[in-house]
Amino acid sequence: MTKTKVELINFSNELHEPIKTLNYEWLEKYFRVEASDRISLSNPKEQIIDKGGFIFYAKLNDEIIGTACLLKKTETILELGKMAVTSKAQGNKIGTLLLEHCLTVAKQKNIKTIILYSNTQLASAIHLYKKYGFREIELEKGLYERANIKMEKEV
Repeated sequence: MTKTKVELINFSNELHEPIKTLNYEWLEKYFRVEASDRISLSNPKEQIIDKGGFIFYAKLNDEIIGTACLLKKTETILELGKMAVTSKAQGNKIGTLLLEHCLTVAKQKNIKTIILYSNTQLASAIHLYKKYGFREIELEKGLYERANIKMEKEV
């Protein structure tokens, strides 16, 4: 991957497909696509944006290479989710850029807490979250089949 500037952009109706393709690539590699994934990723505007959430993309040379979302849980809590970087761009700190952007937006929106669900087999992701101050909290059952860890950070 050539090193040029990665641009972070917001979701638009024309860009409804990359969140699905990027997340399917990631999910199929590590886990499986769950029913709730199919619903939210096939209808990102209705399922995320219209419910008060945000979708961001990392763009490099006119190609969307990464995505992350902030899903609205309450007026003061957002869930960091649907974060995925295409395999050919991994290892270039794209996930870090997306995470930092999500934290900045949450702070601007006066959000108090960000939560996330992950899996401990994703060691580099867990390391990144801990580096940015996320700490493990109790995981409720049944939200995501693949999740075995829940983390939160006060913004």
